[in-house]
Amino acid sequence: MPGWSTLAGMISGPWGKVMQDLLTPLITGDRRALSRAITLVESTRADHRQMAQDLIAGLPDRQALRIGLSGTPGVGKSTFIEAFGTKLTEQGLNVAVLAVDPSSTRSGGSILGDKTRMETLARNPRAFIRPSPSNTHLGGVARRTREAIRLCEAAGYDIVIIETVGVGQSETLVADMSDLFILLLAPAGGDELQGVKRGIMEMADLILVNKADGDLLSPATRTVADYAGALRLLRKRPQDPEGFPKALPVSATTGAGLDAAWSQMLHLAGWRRDHGHLDRNRAEQARQWFWSELRGGLLAKLDRPNVKARVDTLGQKVAQGDLPPARAAQDILDWLDDHRE
Repeated sequence: MPGWSTLAGMISGPWGKVMQDLLTPLITGDRRALSRAITLVESTRADHRQMAQDLIAGLPDRQALRIGLSGTPGVGKSTFIEAFGTKLTEQGLNVAVLAVDPSSTRSGGSILGDKTRMETLARNPRAFIRPSPSNTHLGGVARRTREAIRLCEAAGYDIVIIETVGVGQSETLVADMSDLFILLLAPAGGDELQGVKRGIMEMADLILVNKADGDLLSPATRTVADYAGALRLLRKRPQDPEGFPKALPVSATTGAGLDAAWSQMLHLAGWRRDHGHLDRNRAEQARQWFWSELRGGLLAKLDRPNVKARVDTLGQKVAQGDLPPARAAQDILDWLDDHRE
């Protein structure tokens, strides 16, 4: 793969200038250039997508520790990230936060309020926070989150935290783009255990019970014990050392437990790296990225005017009960085969 300077030189015309102007400051850690690059990869314009692909292809091969974070609404994900991210920057680490906000299925809009909830971290010169809309994309992440991760790594960030929109059956996609998957929960005396899906429990590397302070310290301790017991019932994964996954108490307000949680993350990431699991995981993630892009590209073909018109017509027949859904879908697939370019 050509280096970034070689690639930029190969691109002629205005694109070449844009690439040069964007790549040079990006790889030196310029946060404005990073923001512009993420805006570029999130664009759906055809010319922007081509530029974004050229940009991603020319990035230097840098790796950060990718930490996926999911949790129930109101558990304090933003407060935790601010406290945890601040602690990491105090150790001299550069931290990028990719916070995904849910988009309205009606208007398509998002509040994008995560940056305002992390005021201290947002002002930290060693931190970068980027809220993005999910655009109704399933999996708790935005469609271009993988590309945004690569851009943050190229910009020199040591830790990339991917915060999902919430916890549920569809939120496990973040595990396919992170090195460590953290599940943040609130003290619930064990009751919340009934509401957490087994799938996300099996993917979690660490379960952190937040708000373990004050009057909630005792309930948090019991909740940690409940989850520790539940985790022992799960089959041990080959990519884990003895004792993982595990549950720990933390307090984003007081900072209690954050050092212990970070120590466990480092231990787990180091063990996986030393035993080759991290590299194999990254390779499989790249394969998943390919399939995700392929599926997205195929779905995008349905938005072409002639295809969309036929989809709308058949959709109306399905709604009226004149055509079974499976037959209508097969009709579209057959029609696409007959009208291949």
